[in-house]
Amino acid sequence: MKARTDELERIAHTYHLNDDVPDKFIEDACQEHCCDWLAALVSPQDVVIELGVGEGITLSRLAALPRRYVVVEGAPSLAAQVRDEYPSVEVVEALFEQHVPDEPCDKLMALHVLEHVDDPVPLLEHLRTWLAPGGEMVVVVPNRRSLHRRLAVLMGLQPELDTLSPRDHLVGHQRVYDLPTLEDDLRRAGLEPFARKGLFFKPLPNAMMLDFSPQLVQALNDLGDELPADLGANIAVRARRTD
Repeated sequence: MKARTDELERIAHTYHLNDDVPDKFIEDACQEHCCDWLAALVSPQDVVIELGVGEGITLSRLAALPRRYVVVEGAPSLAAQVRDEYPSVEVVEALFEQHVPDEPCDKLMALHVLEHVDDPVPLLEHLRTWLAPGGEMVVVVPNRRSLHRRLAVLMGLQPELDTLSPRDHLVGHQRVYDLPTLEDDLRRAGLEPFARKGLFFKPLPNAMMLDFSPQLVQALNDLGDELPADLGANIAVRARRTD
């Protein structure tokens, strides 16, 4: 497990804590936009657990909404940052596979998690036990059928839709899902998808969008809400445990 913690620290310092990553403004805008949708899913009586802190955008937007908000973070540097910047947020410094919450949660936010882990289905089976009766898991992952990936294959820039790019390796991605493969993993873990959504209309790779204005990036996020789910750069699925 030390090797996994070391890898999380590497990603934290090369990406999350690195202000020199040029395309981070695009990803941050996507997260901000996603929070508008996530906030509507959270009730004041809920217990919410978020897996990983990332840039801290989700917790900064959602932490004040439910009765209890807990972040489980495996990278010590990111856990320490949350404690310093958000003293009212409960932080558990642990790997997801090793943690068992002291209270079941109503909403479990697995936002850009499953593309990073070694074995998604066993992890999902473990996370399923964290849910209270009627609770739900909200999963967001990159979409292998995003239009920018389709264009890249047609242009010969990458061989397959799920080919991992240098950026994927930078942030520790191990796979790229589409809706059928994501929902299959959820069902294998005893979770039943009941709603799905596409996020962000992404016409080009981030490296070709560095000159896009904030207004254009926001418009692409807005347009993503109007398109079929399987065209978005990211896909979101809500799922409940089946027992």
